[in-house]
Amino acid sequence: MTSHAIAFLATAVLTATPLLSADWPQWRGEGRVGHSPDTSILAPWPKSGPKQSWIFKDAGVGYSSFSIVGPRLFTMGARQKSEQVICLDTTSGKELWATSLGPVYENNWGDGPRSTPTVDGDHLYALSATGILACLNIKDGTEVWKVDMVKSLGGELQGWGYTESVLIDGDHVICTPGGQQGTMAALHKKTGAVVWQSSKLKGPAQYSSPIRIEVNGQPQYAQLLMNKVVGIAPKDGSLLWETSFPGRVAVIPTLVFHDNSVYATAGYGTGCQMIKLDGAEPEVVYEEKSITNHHGGVIVVDGKIYGHSDKGGWTCQDFLTGKIEWQDESLGKGTCTYAAGHLICVDENDGTVVLATAKPDKWQEISRFKLAPQTSLRKKEGRIWSHPVVVNGRLYLRDQDLIFCYNVQK
Repeated sequence: MTSHAIAFLATAVLTATPLLSADWPQWRGEGRVGHSPDTSILAPWPKSGPKQSWIFKDAGVGYSSFSIVGPRLFTMGARQKSEQVICLDTTSGKELWATSLGPVYENNWGDGPRSTPTVDGDHLYALSATGILACLNIKDGTEVWKVDMVKSLGGELQGWGYTESVLIDGDHVICTPGGQQGTMAALHKKTGAVVWQSSKLKGPAQYSSPIRIEVNGQPQYAQLLMNKVVGIAPKDGSLLWETSFPGRVAVIPTLVFHDNSVYATAGYGTGCQMIKLDGAEPEVVYEEKSITNHHGGVIVVDGKIYGHSDKGGWTCQDFLTGKIEWQDESLGKGTCTYAAGHLICVDENDGTVVLATAKPDKWQEISRFKLAPQTSLRKKEGRIWSHPVVVNGRLYLRDQDLIFCYNVQK
């Protein structure tokens, strides 16, 4: 074979196969900001939607999203009477392994796990809805250790189960068991042994996931609870600061950190709040109802917040001032992610998926399609609540037992 033929063949292979160049190792991706590492994606989409690469039909019930590292996708689902961590091949959708964590959590809005596994090196960390936290080997799913957050950490199981996706920071697993032994805890990631519990911060957990932030060079963990937003010291779990928050019923979205400030939002009429942290004391800059985000999450892009509000629909808000730039109700309530200048939004009611530009001048829809087929296992009160992920030219979506992979490589 000539050198020209070899070069042509290599080019053809690279063009035909998406390159695995980036990962999505945890809930909301690197830094928990909801930004895809992809620098370009297909836009617009074909009228019928991007090409479906594969569909996996046995993920069980639950609302877990995805972690993707190299050629492996990790999620969770309830099947065969247990909550399981499931590993799929990203190229084919073939199941590689599954490991049971424990009994199935039952709920009128849908049974099964709500959390997304967190991948760190050769291991992943997954939390069942009943509070079983486990460390597994990513290669074959073998168990390294397991901790019951209720029995071992004094945790208090809330009405919708445990929904947080645990955070890995250095040698520690950061989690929120709730309870009188301490609302938050750090476990050693290699053994599951307790490093600290937040003795000065007690009381129930909610449904949000912690984030690691750094303010004026000081690392800390920020977490949203029912009636407060808190900052916790990584070294010993001491309470660095707290502000009041008007949460009610259920507080779910993950906090957003930008420009030394934390943004919190929640549903059930709660609204949103922005807290500036670079002064001597935390300062609530604004608190209003303009974005009342139930559980679809919000994302900051170039100083603007994007997400759905129960009041006004899809919304763009200035992060620093709280000013509403636009609102649009042409797509129903749902989840979203950000990729290469675009929002990918999923209507929780009918599975419509929209590609829109992430710009502050107006809501600009580019393409839409409807997820098909849809599950027959969803409970009457349930919706399509698993958050979408875009990585390595692939869009991943879920509707209970059905996991979809679409080719959105440009």
